[in-house]
Amino acid sequence: MSVDLSFLETLNEQQKAAAIHDDGPALVLAGAGSGKTRVLTSRVAYLLATKNLAPDQVLLVTFTNKAASEMKARVKNLTGFDLPMSGTFHSLSCKILRQYGPAIKIPNNFTIYDSDDQLALLKQLYRRNGWDAKTYKPQAVRAAISDAKNKLLEPEAYRQQADGDWRRFVADAYTSYQMNLRLEDALDFDDLLIFALKLLQEDAYVRRHFQEQIQYVLIDEYQDTNMAQYLLSQLLAAPQNNLFVVGDFSQSIYAWRGADYHNMFKLQKDYPELTTYKLDQNYRSVQPILTAATQIIQHNTDHPILQLWTDKKTGTQLQLFDCETGDLEAASVAREINDLHQSGRPLSDIAILYRTNAQSRSFEEALTREGIAYRLVGGFKFYERKEVKDLLAYLRLFVNPKESVSVARVQKIGKRRYRDFQAWRETYAVSLEAIDPAPADVLKAIIDIIKYRDLFDRDDPEDAVRLENIDELIANANQFTSIDSFLENVALIQDGYGPDGQKLPAADRDQVTLMSLHSAKGLEFGVVFLVGMEENLLPHSRSLFDQEQLSEERRLCYVGITRAKDQLYFTYCHRRWTYSGMSSVSRSRFLDDLDPKLLEVTRVEDTSRRLQSPWLPARGFERQAVKNQIALDEPGLVLDLEDSQLDEFLDGDIDAEAFLHS
Repeated sequence: MSVDLSFLETLNEQQKAAAIHDDGPALVLAGAGSGKTRVLTSRVAYLLATKNLAPDQVLLVTFTNKAASEMKARVKNLTGFDLPMSGTFHSLSCKILRQYGPAIKIPNNFTIYDSDDQLALLKQLYRRNGWDAKTYKPQAVRAAISDAKNKLLEPEAYRQQADGDWRRFVADAYTSYQMNLRLEDALDFDDLLIFALKLLQEDAYVRRHFQEQIQYVLIDEYQDTNMAQYLLSQLLAAPQNNLFVVGDFSQSIYAWRGADYHNMFKLQKDYPELTTYKLDQNYRSVQPILTAATQIIQHNTDHPILQLWTDKKTGTQLQLFDCETGDLEAASVAREINDLHQSGRPLSDIAILYRTNAQSRSFEEALTREGIAYRLVGGFKFYERKEVKDLLAYLRLFVNPKESVSVARVQKIGKRRYRDFQAWRETYAVSLEAIDPAPADVLKAIIDIIKYRDLFDRDDPEDAVRLENIDELIANANQFTSIDSFLENVALIQDGYGPDGQKLPAADRDQVTLMSLHSAKGLEFGVVFLVGMEENLLPHSRSLFDQEQLSEERRLCYVGITRAKDQLYFTYCHRRWTYSGMSSVSRSRFLDDLDPKLLEVTRVEDTSRRLQSPWLPARGFERQAVKNQIALDEPGLVLDLEDSQLDEFLDGDIDAEAFLHS
C-alpha cells in the first residue's frame, strides 16, 4: 500500500515518536492544544503505509460523531483510503450488534431508545404498577439505572447490593424496565456497550472474528472511558495488544456520566510493557494562558500534570474584571466585547464560558442591550427554557387571567395546579388594585401554591439545572419593583431588541458564543471570558465538601482556560442577585492560585450614582430601571419622579448628583 510519509516531517519530535510507535500498548498523554488529532491520524497513515494493512484492520475510536468524521477525513486526505472501522464506541457497538446480536438473542432490527424514550417507558411502568412518582422521581430512577449499567451491574446484581428503600425501589424499576426493553426489542445507549461487551465475552466465534480482523486499536479521549469501554478496548485489541490510546488526566470532566480517568492508571497495571509518550508543546495558546492553566491544575495531586509550553511568546497579561455586582459583570463583558469587535475581532472568535446554564441570562440581556448578536450552545436561550416559560405564563395570568395562550400552557403542567392557582389568585385579587406586588414575591408564591418544585429532583443532574434556572428567574425578578416592568424586560429580551429599539438581525452569522464549560471541551476561541469565578459557582456548591468533585471542578476550570488562544478574561463579582435578594459572594479559590503578576485587574465599581449601567433602550423601561437602581441604593429617596426629570437625565442634560437630589 503506497502512502507518502512526508507528513511525518510536519510533526514535532514528541508527536513523531508517538506516531511511529512500533507494536505493543502505548499511552499518549496529550495536553490541551498539543496536536493529538494530528498524532492519531498520522499514526493511522503510518500503519497503513508500513504494516501492509487493509483499512478495515485498523480500528479508530473517538467520543463524538464530529470528531470521528474529522479524523476519517484527515486519514483519507493523508492516505486516499476510507477507514471503515472508525466511529464512536456507541456506533461501533451498534454495528457489531446489528451483525451478530442474535447470538445473544438481540434481534438485528432492534430499536435504540434515547433519553426521552427511556423516560417515557419508565413513566408507563409507573402508571402500570401504581408506583409513587413523588417519592421516587422517574428522572432520578433513570439516572440510577444508567449509573448501574455504567458499572456493569445487571438488575439482579444491583438488587443484591441494594440497601434502603430507594435502592430497593430502583432494583424493582430496573428489573421491570430491562424486561420491557427486551419485550420491545429495544436497547438504550448504555445497552449498546453492555451487550456488545457481553457478545464478545460469551461468543468465541464473534470474538475471534474481530480479534483476527483488527490488528491495531487507536482510541481518543481515553480519560472519558467508562468500565464497559475499557473492557471493550481490551477485548478488541487482544491478543496482539496493539492498543494506542490518547488522553489527558487534566481534561477529565465527565465523572457524572460514568467517565473514569483511573482507566489510564489501570492501563499501566494491565500492560506492564506500556510505553508512555508526552505531548506538552501547545500550539493553541500564548504562554500566559498556559501558565495560568498550569498554576491552577497543579493543585490536583491525584493525577499526573503536564507542564504545557509554547513558542507563541507574548508579554500580554490576562485580564481580571473585579466587579461590584453581577449586573456590572455582564455589562462590562458586553462592553469589552463591543470594543474588541470595533477593533476588528470577529464576534465568532469570542466565547463567554460559565459553570451553570442559569448564568447565561444576565449575559444574554447585556449583549442584547449592546446590540451584539450571540448564539447559545448546548441549550435554549434562558427565556425559552421550559421551566422559565411555565412560570412566566403563570405570572402573566396573575396580571391577566384571560390570556388564553398562557392558560393553555399552564394546563399542560397540571389542571389541579391551575385550579389551585386560580383559587389563590381570587383571594389575592381583592387587594390587587391597592398594591403593586413585587414580581419576585409573586413568583415565589406561585411556585409554592402550585408546588412547582415538586416536579423536579435535585439528585437528577437535568432537574438540578432546571431548579437553578428557576432560582435565576427569581433573582432576575428581584431587580424589578413591578410585574409590568419585569414582563416588559422579558418581552424585549426575547424579541432581541438592541439599542435604539432596533431589532437584531436574526441571521447574523458573526455571533458571540455562550456555552457552559462542559460544552466547550474540544473547542477553541481567540478570546475567552471565563465568568462567575466565585465560590459556589466555580467551584460549584455541590463539590465543596467532596475532594474528588473539587478536583474535577479544578479540571473544568483548566479546560475553560485552555480554550483561549490569544486573550483570556476572568470575571467575578462581590454582590449578586439571588433567590432571596442581593447577596454577598466570594471570589473563587482558583483565582488565588494565580500569580498576581499574570493579571491586569480592572475594578468595575457600582456606577449607579452615575447611572451608566446599560439599561434597555425603550424609554419607558429605562425610567423604570433608573427607579429600580435608586430604590436599591437610595431607598430613602422619593421614587415618583417626574418623567421630564428622567428624560433630562437620560439625555445627559443633568448630572447624576443633581438628579439624585432633585
